[in-house]
Amino acid sequence: MPGPHDVPTAGQLVESVREFLERDVLPAASGRQRFHALVAANLLAMVERELADGPAQAEEHRERLAALGFGSDAELARAIRAGELDERYEEVRAALLEATAAKLAVANPAYLKSAESASAISKP
Repeated sequence: MPGPHDVPTAGQLVESVREFLERDVLPAASGRQRFHALVAANLLAMVERELADGPAQAEEHRERLAALGFGSDAELARAIRAGELDERYEEVRAALLEATAAKLAVANPAYLKSAESASAISKP
């Protein structure tokens, strides 16, 4: 369903700027300017992923919290600190691993894939 704004969407605008940096700026840049252009391109890629996946990830996170009996990360953190979930260690661990994977899917999917590969290799 289209949003309230016309084309191009926010995601398309961000993608265009990222592609400009990657295609036109980075090849011509060096030193500090190249570094900053790389950082900017990476940040824009993160924004693209968050725009694309963020709403679904937010809903999945709400569902994970609700399954544990909490309405917010702060409530969950308080319960963990208080030892209220010690008996549910595996369940909480799985939920936290899923939440971390979702964050990495936006922040650094290459690291997530690398970690998944390493985990698969190290399992007997």
